[in-house]
Amino acid sequence: MTSWQLVRVIAGTFILISLALGAPASPWFISEWFLAFTAFVGANILQSGLTQWCLMESIVRKLGLKAGA
Repeated sequence: MTSWQLVRVIAGTFILISLALGAPASPWFISEWFLAFTAFVGANILQSGLTQWCLMESIVRKLGLKAGA
């Protein structure tokens, strides 16, 4: 697995968990404020698409994962 693949897995996991915890219809609902975390992750994905830089990818590369093609 390359660094960009792991970053997308992490982002998708964060989004799904925050939606489950923030959507009132969810059986795991805690608070609607978890939807703010969903927006934060989405904003970071948008930023990384525009600037070609992602902090999470830099972190996982330093942990030893190889960069993707």
